[in-house]
Amino acid sequence: MNNLVNISEGTSLAIHGLGLLAESAPDRINVKAAAERLRASEAHLAKIFGKLQKSGLVSSIRGPSGGFALEKSPEEITFMEVYELFEAPVDPNACPLGRNHCPFGNCFFEGRIHKVSQDIYGIMKQTTISQMSRAVREKTND
Repeated sequence: MNNLVNISEGTSLAIHGLGLLAESAPDRINVKAAAERLRASEAHLAKIFGKLQKSGLVSSIRGPSGGFALEKSPEEITFMEVYELFEAPVDPNACPLGRNHCPFGNCFFEGRIHKVSQDIYGIMKQTTISQMSRAVREKTND
């Protein structure tokens, strides 16, 4: 079954990986431990963390006591920032169907899909890694 809103596995792993780093701060997490927690491929996760490092969101130290840590505060990292890093920049005002002009003259959906798209954009722009980590901790403590 399909979902109406989908994100790639890479983006999902990046968001969840950042959540792990936020939970374990100030300690570092190596790729092997993160891959075990996220049930993901070490190779895939290493590429994702490499991209996060290039963007300045995380830092890494090599060696037995090394690993990855957040370089930016989890309160400052939004889902949209991570999404755009792994997917593509988002224009919340663009036609959700990718059209420059409406073939019907007026939007057949009367702007409803556009409104939903803008709502999702707003939620992702406002939701931070810190908020996600806090919500997950609260659910596991219940």
